[in-house]
Amino acid sequence: MDRKSPFQFRYQFQFEDGYIKDYLIELDPKTLSLIPVEHRQKLPEWTRLHHEQCGNCPLTTDTHPFCPIAVNIMELVETFKNVLSYSDCTIVCETEDRTYFKKTSIMEGLSAIFGVIMATSDCPIMNFLKPMARFHLPFSSVEETTVRTTSMYLLGQYFKYKDQPDMKIDFKTLENYYAQVKSVNEGIIKRISNVSEKDADKNAIVTLHSLSLFLSMEIDYGLSSLEYIFIAGRKN
Repeated sequence: MDRKSPFQFRYQFQFEDGYIKDYLIELDPKTLSLIPVEHRQKLPEWTRLHHEQCGNCPLTTDTHPFCPIAVNIMELVETFKNVLSYSDCTIVCETEDRTYFKKTSIMEGLSAIFGVIMATSDCPIMNFLKPMARFHLPFSSVEETTVRTTSMYLLGQYFKYKDQPDMKIDFKTLENYYAQVKSVNEGIIKRISNVSEKDADKNAIVTLHSLSLFLSMEIDYGLSSLEYIFIAGRKN
């Protein structure tokens, strides 16, 4: 498929007082990297790479003076820094194929957007999540996320297997990936901890962090929580 137009996800936050906030995410069709927005204002100090830099970050200030994730989440952090996590709003996410709609907390909407941005900001640790970001599913449950994560990983392994038929396929690599993601989530939380007066943005990252910990635990336990799906299928 020779696609030229970006993959788009249009989010809209509709607040109870009538205020509306739109946010557009665009992914490069070839690299699946986030197409960054142009920042008119000076980037704040907390976006610099050396500010609370993740312990496992492979980047250096010589080539990357700013953290790629921090730069791309800056607008959201600044917009929602004075908002409480559990403030209610209606969130609409429009994709090319369908539109998602949910009345929920601001935190859940932010968590969904942060997830896409962090996966596609060209952070070397997070790049393995780009295929999932391409098929972004807003407001996904823990079970849905577990299925999507493991299924996408196995699909990637299949394409590697085609070129390396002797390779062993297991979940150890995915488990290692999520061990690294843990450090990135912790680093981002530290970055924005002194920026926000309220907690919507911080707790959105905490939600992603908790999800990554759960996925690591699930993999370690052999994905036992999903086994019932296939047992039911075999009985039929």
